[in-house]
Amino acid sequence: MLKGSEMGTEEILRILPHRYPFLLVDRVLGWSSTRVRALKNVTHNEPFFMGHFPERPIMPGVLILEGLAQTVGLLVSQEHPGKRGYLVGIDRARFRRPVHPGDTLIYEVELKRSKAGVYRAQAQATVEGTVVAEALLSVAVTEEIEE
Repeated sequence: MLKGSEMGTEEILRILPHRYPFLLVDRVLGWSSTRVRALKNVTHNEPFFMGHFPERPIMPGVLILEGLAQTVGLLVSQEHPGKRGYLVGIDRARFRRPVHPGDTLIYEVELKRSKAGVYRAQAQATVEGTVVAEALLSVAVTEEIEE
């Protein structure tokens, strides 16, 4: 079981650089050094639903993967404070079923290995216990980029 305490939106905003409409993690449910479980409430107000099959809206799969990548970023930031994780690879991505307004996505991520600052993580998104998407993600940890 995951041991870390929950993390709300305010704490997530301190770690991730993403802001509306690209912040795709609402809450962290728990974490350990190698695993994290988070959620995203999918509402009808999401801007992508206006143009993505408006008659029967579904969440774009690429945004589900982005939410999973942000979850990996949260996990690696716990080990590397002050640094950021950047998505550098997606392997074996599969989309199993559509995600609709009103669904609650549960992101589950497990770090598999790291090498030279690049972490590989098995990532899975579920809705009501059913896998909707999964992938093997690679995230590079780098210094904060100054502008």
